[in-house]
Amino acid sequence: MNKVVDRIRQRLTDYACDLNYDRLSAEAIHTAKVRVIDTLGALIGGFFGPPSRIARSFAAQVPDPCGATVIGTRMKTTTDIGAFVNATTARYVEMTDFYHWPGSAEGHPSDVVMPVLAAGEHARVAGRELITAVVLAYEVFLRISDVFRNPAFDPTNFACLGTAVGAGKLMGLSTDQLSHCISMAVTPNGILRQVRTGHLSMFKAAAAGQAGRAGVFAAMLAKAGMEGPHRPFEGKAGWCDHVAGGRFSLDALGGGETRFKILDSEIKHRPSVGNTISSILAAEKVAPLNPKAVEKVTVELYKRAKERVGTGEHVWNPESRETADHSVPYVVAATLIDGTVTPRSFNDAHLWNPQLRALMRKIEVVENPEFTAAYARVPPEHRARIIVVTASGERLVGESTGHPVAESLREKDAQIEEKFRGLTEDVLGARRVKAILGRLWGLESVRDVAEIPPVFTLD
Repeated sequence: MNKVVDRIRQRLTDYACDLNYDRLSAEAIHTAKVRVIDTLGALIGGFFGPPSRIARSFAAQVPDPCGATVIGTRMKTTTDIGAFVNATTARYVEMTDFYHWPGSAEGHPSDVVMPVLAAGEHARVAGRELITAVVLAYEVFLRISDVFRNPAFDPTNFACLGTAVGAGKLMGLSTDQLSHCISMAVTPNGILRQVRTGHLSMFKAAAAGQAGRAGVFAAMLAKAGMEGPHRPFEGKAGWCDHVAGGRFSLDALGGGETRFKILDSEIKHRPSVGNTISSILAAEKVAPLNPKAVEKVTVELYKRAKERVGTGEHVWNPESRETADHSVPYVVAATLIDGTVTPRSFNDAHLWNPQLRALMRKIEVVENPEFTAAYARVPPEHRARIIVVTASGERLVGESTGHPVAESLREKDAQIEEKFRGLTEDVLGARRVKAILGRLWGLESVRDVAEIPPVFTLD
């Protein structure tokens, strides 16, 4: 019996099977290495966070010497659980990259990096293969983000699919197996946007781990011979109509004359959600200030930032680290007091600081239509303006003119290294960090990526 072909499933399968290191642009290769470095740095920065500790404790109950390393330890667990732990830990500190493109569903594409590395460690692949899989997983994540239209579902769903495709390629799946892998990633897994709506819990970070685990597990099942449902995207009860919010095609995928989407992701240099960073940068221009001397603060933002991180009771009364780093009033108040935002800005001493809470009540968040228009351009700009009126009547103004993707692409390697050192040197030491950076910058020459996780052992 002839079966109707699911065009999206077939497109992703054919693209993944055809892509190899030699087809990557030099810019995509370099950007993939930067994302590996950046995500591993964020993992060490988030290693001691509560969800990271819980995930590690869980992994200790599922040992597997042939699986994947729980990075930061000598422990090895199953490949899918390793993906869960490492992706959760990397996301916790809110310093992994992010994505915005006009009309997209946005997201953190770096959620794919640790799960793909777990698959690569298990399969004992070379650095070039890992780089290819990272570029591939980003391509899938970001192309889907561009066409996704259902706000009820979280962008970590794109990480599940991107991870499945990248992990499947590293595990050497056949064409048919990879097709089934894709189906088993999208059909049984749907992460609701509720994971980052209203008052947030530690599962905000664990959602990234869950997506990575599910993607790797789909690849493992396919390799074992499991077949996925027919027509996962375009079937009557398929992903397009019931999850994505409508039918779509994937005509343009990176390679040849088409730009790889990994180049459109953006590095973060502050530990806060992407839509708050322009506010932090603007507040830094007038900080630090004595909070008792501040009469009023007006924060001008683009519409999406105001709606996502400047509106709602939870934004004005954050009860967790996870909600605080999604709150413009909180990060602006913290910046005005301390001069900037660091991972320590979200500890209990800051979170319940009465002076910080009092300053938050003096903050007003408004939309600036000019900034909204700038955010809708290509490349997008993240702009913000802070206006502080002091008790003496002085008016202080700080403005962030935006950090479009074009600027992110011009990041110097030295800036990437500076961020990495800031997240890792306290626990790994300067000498080890220097050696690690040397190895990661030469990732294309690494013969076996299983050599990478052990160099991050903290004990």
